Amino acid sequence: MRIAFTLAALLLAGCAQNAAYQAQRDAEGRKELASTLGDRVPGKPQDCINPGMTDGPQIIDSRTLIYRQGSRLYRNDLVSECPSLAPLTTVIVEMRGSQLCRNDQFRVLTPGTSIPSGYCRLGQFTPYTRPKG
Repeated sequence: MRIAFTLAALLLAGCAQNAAYQAQRDAEGRKELASTLGDRVPGKPQDCINPGMTDGPQIIDSRTLIYRQGSRLYRNDLVSECPSLAPLTTVIVEMRGSQLCRNDQFRVLTPGTSIPSGYCRLGQFTPYTRPKG
């Protein structure tokens, strides 16, 4: 009985620590996103962008990528969370045509590993530009 109680306590402590880590990571992601977007304003979301004209992706958090095209940024909010997506990981996109589009699938490769993650999907691309004036 004592062992079961100890195991349950360890599991709860692990869950609490994981939740605290995730909350910290989310807060850092929001801060980085605000810093990256700066004073830019969002435009109408679009389904595809030209990958040959962009730099990126910049990984913000497990749900958000940024692609740069000159002074314009494209924010991509993924269809759902991609748990393997983190700074310093490599994004491997499987494009179905000549453009990078909503619902294109990608996998993540973590440094030091040779097996990519499961599939994740891109969402719509929202352009952000600096206000005129």
